[in-house]
Amino acid sequence: MRPLIPLLLTAMLLALSGCDADRDPVTADSLALKPAQLDWVGQKIFANECASRFDCLVHWNEGEAFPSLGIGHFIWYPEGVEGRFTESFPQLIRYMVQRQAKVPDWLRSLEPFDAPWPDRAAFLALEDSARIAELREFLAGTQGLQAEFIFRRAAESLGKIVAAAPENRQQQVSAHLEALSATPGGVYALMDYVNFKGEGLAEGERYQGQGWGLLQVLLEMDTAGDKTELQSFREAAGRVLTRRAENAGNPIERERWLPGWLKRLETYREPAGGPES
Repeated sequence: MRPLIPLLLTAMLLALSGCDADRDPVTADSLALKPAQLDWVGQKIFANECASRFDCLVHWNEGEAFPSLGIGHFIWYPEGVEGRFTESFPQLIRYMVQRQAKVPDWLRSLEPFDAPWPDRAAFLALEDSARIAELREFLAGTQGLQAEFIFRRAAESLGKIVAAAPENRQQQVSAHLEALSATPGGVYALMDYVNFKGEGLAEGERYQGQGWGLLQVLLEMDTAGDKTELQSFREAAGRVLTRRAENAGNPIERERWLPGWLKRLETYREPAGGPES
């Protein structure tokens, strides 16, 4: 099997930048110089998570034990909360510090780096505070960096996802990833799904032994007939997320969340004028 990460990383970058594969290769470092390459994907993810609403950049969903922040609704656990879902907001802030973003001083100085609100009621009581207003402004002004972070998380997970697949399915999973990474719509689907539901590698992210991350979607894909890879991905993701909701102990997943998840999957299409409308 060819080395997966360099191949897919280059393909994903080429698809996002609109570059021809015969031109000079685009490197990961060029993202820092050309953030506009990720604007379309970042805007789509922001629309998915927040309906592009400013107030939703710092939010605490009903029925959850943690706030969600930024265009990707990155999870941030309060002190003492150990959830089954991968926490991503601390990783985002570390990335922003490395990229020399002007992170608010109070956020930098948190020790330990836990969400400073113990529960949703405490958060709602302080939602109009200067601190939360500053945090929203900071996240509104760093959307490009957040899109970069989402891209890199997805790109860096691909090799792990292939390795975690059953040995007799690894070549197939790799082929799906290569095909999806060849177009802007496929890149968007990979980035958004990893940010949205994870890689599918964490043992804690299972209901009744069944996961719902990118690995599970790739294993569920069926490209028989004249389906495109992106159409097959959408349909497989729908089956995986429906199974998750049916396996969940909390009925809110079936009754309130699943319709929104399925609607989100319908955005996994090529940009207007692309090969798939």
